[in-house]
Amino acid sequence: MTATENSTIYSDFPWANIRIVLVETSHPGNIGAVARAMKNMQLGSLYLVNPRQFPDDHAIARSSGATDVLDNAKICTSLAGALTGCHYVIAASARKRTVSWPSLLPEDAASSLVERCQGTPVALVFGREDSGLTNDEMDHCHAMVKLPTNPDFSSLNLAAAVQVFSYEIRKAVLAGCFQAG
Repeated sequence: MTATENSTIYSDFPWANIRIVLVETSHPGNIGAVARAMKNMQLGSLYLVNPRQFPDDHAIARSSGATDVLDNAKICTSLAGALTGCHYVIAASARKRTVSWPSLLPEDAASSLVERCQGTPVALVFGREDSGLTNDEMDHCHAMVKLPTNPDFSSLNLAAAVQVFSYEIRKAVLAGCFQAG
């Protein structure tokens, strides 16, 4: 792929249609670090559901210059509100579940989001740092995705998880899941 083709894909891709949704984030520094991770991979549509503390200087500091993502973040009082208009939603979850949702590998989840974001919003939802998403919140989602981490230590920092998934989304765009024009 030439630099011109690469640039065309990135400039034509509807990045704004992919929402990263954080539910009840407890530490504002994590919100800033998520903004940085998103901006690294050209994502900018951040939705915050009942963040404990935002806006906040810790978020700004941890964003390392991704303040435009923070400035444009949408604050919502419910997950349903954050997902308004989304026709496809994937939940990121490391918790074992007694109820089964369709499960995707990270690369398949990214490809699904990229393929479905043409014209209408899609979302990737992340839960609380200490307890993740509730089953009721999972019911708002069409599928779930889990990173294949160490089974004895599967807990990732929120921003690290967003970084991995954002990277997978970017890879899916480059792999041609999105066709410019």
